[in-house]
Amino acid sequence: MKKSILILSILFVSILNAQEQKIVTPMITVSGEGKVKVIPDQVSIIVGAENIGKDAQEVKKKNDETIASIIKTIKKFNIASTDYQLTNVNLHRNYDYDTKKYNYSSSQAVTVLLKDMKIYDEFMMSINESGVNTISGLEFKSSKMEIYEKEARKKAMLNAKQKAEDYVSVLNQKVGKALVISDNSTVNYPQPILYRAKSMSMESDAAPETMAAGEISIDANVQVSFVLD
Repeated sequence: MKKSILILSILFVSILNAQEQKIVTPMITVSGEGKVKVIPDQVSIIVGAENIGKDAQEVKKKNDETIASIIKTIKKFNIASTDYQLTNVNLHRNYDYDTKKYNYSSSQAVTVLLKDMKIYDEFMMSINESGVNTISGLEFKSSKMEIYEKEARKKAMLNAKQKAEDYVSVLNQKVGKALVISDNSTVNYPQPILYRAKSMSMESDAAPETMAAGEISIDANVQVSFVLD
């Protein structure tokens, strides 16, 4: 019995020592940010058509014809089939309280990725002539996103380490190895944050410039816990 009590006591003391050792491990936890600004070379556009009428089939048929015209126009610009996609299809029955009658609205949208931004003005003019009456989105992108994301992550880690070194420098301590690294970066595509009007044509009598791509910011955010030596 005494031997059992002794073993339990030793185990209890060992657990307490392990907990104390874990608690007193000196460390510092900081966040780090990395930012890379680049000029986009691609643009994603959401174009569509919406029609309203009294007959559901007629409204849907008219909308389908417009979408077919839009896709035909897209193909004229030699845009790969993998770079455009039907992304939204709606058919709604609506009640008009003024006329006390029902009507129907049909809408469809196509997302198009332009990998050559120089054709933007010509493309938008042609796509409008094809029957588009809604443009619901415009997003600037880069074809080298993975490269820039890696660069942003490295900058975030360097920023975190520099912060930790700044804090402990007054304590005559040094930053050791990283114990925990948490990636807090968002996964959303970057949005344009700065607009600059740049001409895409060398001709002096060119049409007014309508594309202002500016820059996009690719951000990374990490939280790192460093051991203090």
